[in-house]
Amino acid sequence: MDFSLDALRRRPDVEAPGLVAADAADRLILDESAGARADAVPGTVVVIGDAYGALTLGAAADGAALVRVHQDPLTGEQALIANAADLGFDRGAFTSHPLDRSLVAGARVVLLRLPRSLDALRDIAGLLAAHAHPDVVVFAGGRIKHMTVTMNDVLRERFDRVDVTHARQKSRVLVARGPRDGGDPTPARADVGDLVVCAFGGAFAGAGIDIGTRLLLAHLPEQVPALVDDHQDADEAIDLACGTGVIAATLALRHPSLRVYACDQSAAGVASARATAAANGVADRMTVARDDMLAARADASASFITLNPPFHSGAAVHEGIAPRMFAEAARVLRPGGELWAVWNSPLQYRGALERIVGPTRQVARDAKFTVTVSTRR
Repeated sequence: MDFSLDALRRRPDVEAPGLVAADAADRLILDESAGARADAVPGTVVVIGDAYGALTLGAAADGAALVRVHQDPLTGEQALIANAADLGFDRGAFTSHPLDRSLVAGARVVLLRLPRSLDALRDIAGLLAAHAHPDVVVFAGGRIKHMTVTMNDVLRERFDRVDVTHARQKSRVLVARGPRDGGDPTPARADVGDLVVCAFGGAFAGAGIDIGTRLLLAHLPEQVPALVDDHQDADEAIDLACGTGVIAATLALRHPSLRVYACDQSAAGVASARATAAANGVADRMTVARDDMLAARADASASFITLNPPFHSGAAVHEGIAPRMFAEAARVLRPGGELWAVWNSPLQYRGALERIVGPTRQVARDAKFTVTVSTRR
């Protein structure tokens, strides 16, 4: 079919000048894999790490059928579905899967956008080596500025042969063959103070606690509004953009009668948070959901939200992400409810919090981060 990568859009992710839905690395992966894909039978092409649908729809446009796809961000899945509908692709051309055996079993051709995390690449390589067809060929590409020679070494841990293509437009592809010594992903686990932190590859901060989260944890209130207001029976504390579930699990441990709703759009983050909840014995009071912002939550339904907002959209730094999260928190908070947030001090979010949520005061500040509490008008 007639298809152009230039027609792709990023929404519901941030759209702005300079933020693209497809790049030179996507084009190079498609070009390098064209011969292998031409011989692939339906259901044997797998795409991993497709940002907004370039690899999946590019392969489908060339004739690949029943493509299996894994995208860590939920917004990536949503963008793929929207782009496919806009451009006239059959919805049955691809199916979305978690990062497990169902994604890669019997795969013969894999198109992979290299993750920036080496641990994430190890998880993917091990899964492929365990369950893909013995003749699988993996085309793993990215922008050269985000690639390291260690990525070659990680692939060689699980594949007999790794070749490197010529660079084109500051992009390159690694081609891996001969899978061996595979294994399913398992979370790293670490004791951090009184908390057990679990993390699958690619989860923010890994099996540790980043310094911003540490500052927020040190200053959370002794009383949580979700426990003391008039809506106790129906209320939950919410940890928005929960990552590995550190804040949510800490709240549940500190307040034995509190229920916590933790959400993140990252599949790795959600899997990690569920593992963290189980490791700390709070899985019965900690619901973990993969959600775009707080889409599953009703207006004015919560009294307490915590947030350590990301400031990257893919590899790009963009200041529009956190204000969207502030707006979602404001929608879900009841009047008088509180948003406790930690953010990089140079980003100066206090004005946005005042405008979007309500009166905001500084609770703590160090050389890099600021903790604020904003009260919903």
